[in-house]
Amino acid sequence: MFRSIGTTEWIVIAVILLVLFGGKKIPEFFKGLGESIREFKKAAKDSGKE
Repeated sequence: MFRSIGTTEWIVIAVILLVLFGGKKIPEFFKGLGESIREFKKAAKDSGKE
């Protein structure tokens, strides 16, 4: 999926995110995203045991 995205595109995406959210909001966003992914994996693992 992400194999077709090159370095230049990643830099452009990072600059756009920095402009839209600012330097302080980006770490908070990724922290929340990581917690959401962890909770999803935990829920999927628990539902597989039942």
